[in-house]
Amino acid sequence: MSLMTFVFRIMAGRGDARRDRGLSAPPDIVRHDDIDYAGDGTAEHRLDVYHPKDATGRLPTIVSIHGGGWVYGRKEIYQFYGMDMVRRGFSFVNFNYRLAPRTTYPAPLFDTNAVFAWLADNAAAYHLDPGNVVLVGDSAGAQLAAQYATIASNPAYARRFAFRVPEVKIRALALNCGVYEPLKLMAGRNGRPCGIVRDYFGKHPERLRDEIDVVANLTAAWPPAFVMVSVNDTITPMSDVLVERLRALNLPHVFRAYGQTDRTCGHVFHVDIRKAEAARCNDDEAAFFRTHLRPE
Repeated sequence: MSLMTFVFRIMAGRGDARRDRGLSAPPDIVRHDDIDYAGDGTAEHRLDVYHPKDATGRLPTIVSIHGGGWVYGRKEIYQFYGMDMVRRGFSFVNFNYRLAPRTTYPAPLFDTNAVFAWLADNAAAYHLDPGNVVLVGDSAGAQLAAQYATIASNPAYARRFAFRVPEVKIRALALNCGVYEPLKLMAGRNGRPCGIVRDYFGKHPERLRDEIDVVANLTAAWPPAFVMVSVNDTITPMSDVLVERLRALNLPHVFRAYGQTDRTCGHVFHVDIRKAEAARCNDDEAAFFRTHLRPE
């Protein structure tokens, strides 16, 4: 484990605990916790499902990939954000995946695919809709969401990965405060990718440059995307390469920047459901999702 990962885990854990202190589950939300989606009994392969208490039938479904630099995070950190999104008319799948450096690339992509397979097999029991799925991610989770959406929409690219994408339709994406060129844009002073990147992609991540270049593998079949940044976030420029490519290919997308009126809204501020700016962002994303869902 790099020193950078060690320090990042400590600092991120303190910040997330502070953000969610005092919050509790709303009484109008039903939650199903710690479902073993891979069947191996490990905590890294558990998911939660949240849906309205009065749900009937299938609901459009948000699948969330948590952030944390590929080295940190767990589903509990996103539980209140997830339940807040449920109140906007969705069911919500919130899952753990294997983290680096214990498990390296491409393990989280295999885990994401296992979640989609579980969703396809268990939709009816949890008010999920495999034909109306929205994939969201933030920070490193946005990179994973963008890459998985590319696998699901580009058959030539998908052949690089030893799994079959299940029959689940990703109707839209929300990519929040993401990193889309991790080798180039997360480099240290010597031009080498930083410790966190090496912990996830390996000691020689440059060997994977072509495979993890999501931007170069976008096609017309890529889902419509809501790309979000904060003007107060130091990694905001890391979204430029994706947005420029989406514009060049004329792919359907929305790009929004938030935080102009609240300087405390920094990286992944949208998860902090106490913030008015988070509510505005999440409302905007929910409205975007609805424009791309399949009519019932």
